[in-house]
Amino acid sequence: MRQSGSCSAECALAEAGAEYETIDVDLRANAQLSADYAAINPARKIPALRLPDGEIVTESAAILLTIADRYPDAGLLPPAGSDARAQCFRWIAFGASEIYPVVELADYPERFSPAGEQAETLRQRASERLRDRALIIERAIAGHPWLLENGFSAADLYVANLTRWSTGIEWRAENCPKLEALVAAIASRPKAGPIWRRHFG
Repeated sequence: MRQSGSCSAECALAEAGAEYETIDVDLRANAQLSADYAAINPARKIPALRLPDGEIVTESAAILLTIADRYPDAGLLPPAGSDARAQCFRWIAFGASEIYPVVELADYPERFSPAGEQAETLRQRASERLRDRALIIERAIAGHPWLLENGFSAADLYVANLTRWSTGIEWRAENCPKLEALVAAIASRPKAGPIWRRHFG
């Protein structure tokens, strides 16, 4: 599914040079809510990764870290034990805890509030929260253009993916130039770039 949370995982697989197959889940038809998909991910969210032995990994942060762990030569994580690796983990955790849950509030407020004025108020406040979190990332970017000073990592793929929703293209262009430069750099990478462009142009 284009523009979905699977983009960062697909980009990581491409960077790793892994052989993989994708199966589209039609979010517009709510296919992720079906019983068949619930057997794959009981939370009924995408993405999910089936490992070669048949085990299923859900949660995009866990999928990214699994790919990075299994393909250490891909350079998705800084060296083990380094401060940079700790910062990479920090920003992946930040995305998983401070951004991803709020996206659902902004996109589907009626799941949490009565439809109408209350839902629209919730949508607006969630979008404001997402913009605030995008600004935190903007101020933290240290690597010209990467999030970490020492260069590209899985954290770049994750925060780029998560900040595409509910913040607004014009707002990002005006307020997050470093974040948008990071996104442009991902789109230009030989391996991840085609995946990113397929999802987000």
